[in-house]
Amino acid sequence: MARKNNKYTNEYKLEAVTLALKSPSVSTTAKELGVPTATLHGWINKRKEKVTPSTVDSGGAKDMASLIEENRRLRKELARTQEEREILKKAAAYFAQHQK
Repeated sequence: MARKNNKYTNEYKLEAVTLALKSPSVSTTAKELGVPTATLHGWINKRKEKVTPSTVDSGGAKDMASLIEENRRLRKELARTQEEREILKKAAAYFAQHQK
């Protein structure tokens, strides 16, 4: 079976990396874009290598990789917290109806 080589523009790669870093899951983003997960991870790693701490506006105290990981962690935590809030809203509504 012949392997299909896709050529992606640098602009497309940059946009894909940006989307992947904003989403809670890189693999989900890869599936949505139709790009192999390993390829997207490779683009992300290359992007991390290109960005230096001096390009970050946080005074250069943290490197880009740690900022990306912190961002990913915070997004996951936010998603979990929002889900918990929705569950609590539904529970409160249920108990308010059945308290009569």
